[in-house]
Amino acid sequence: MNETAIARHRRPGRPKEDTSLKETILNHAEIAFAENGYEGTTVRDVAARAGVNQALIRYYFGSKSDLFDEVFRRRGGILSGHRHVNLDRLLDRPEPPTVEEIVHAYLKPQWDMKYSGESGAAFVRMQARLHAEPEEHALRLRREVYDASVKRYIAALGSILPEIPKEVISTRWAFLVGAYLFMLNDLARLSDLTEGRLAEIGKEELLDHLVRFLSAGLRTPVS
Repeated sequence: MNETAIARHRRPGRPKEDTSLKETILNHAEIAFAENGYEGTTVRDVAARAGVNQALIRYYFGSKSDLFDEVFRRRGGILSGHRHVNLDRLLDRPEPPTVEEIVHAYLKPQWDMKYSGESGAAFVRMQARLHAEPEEHALRLRREVYDASVKRYIAALGSILPEIPKEVISTRWAFLVGAYLFMLNDLARLSDLTEGRLAEIGKEELLDHLVRFLSAGLRTPVS
């Protein structure tokens, strides 16, 4: 069947797959969800930003929930993949990694993403908002995208901190997640607390402070 015949057999209203258009929709959806959250964003909002009609978004992605999930999986999967690679490099060395190296390997991909441009920063804001979205939906997404890498990092810490029970390390890891999300998303408040001196600290120096602070908490002896 030639291309003309294929075109005749294509169902009316069904556009050809256009990867660049899908990426454009995802990029605009990411910013909309970052600014307004899941509940505050409509398919109409995303369509207007992307310059397409709502039917096209539904054709490519389905419901608003499906679109949100696709946006989150796209960069969340990249983050999780980088974390796996970083940990693999540490574990492949002959000497065991330090707590600081493990924490840095986990935080660095998202730290870099925040400063990679508008889209990366939007995803970081979107992820922070996820904690305020419907609990079942948020938990399912975080488990799907992040659990495999998080469990590997907890296991790696357990191997170099055998004196600390796994459940304690897991609880402290939850504290770590909360602290670094705050650092990624509330720099204005941090600037207030430091009387404006935060602006004098570079992003890598700030990450180093965070890594040392969190590492100290992870290795604190259990009394």
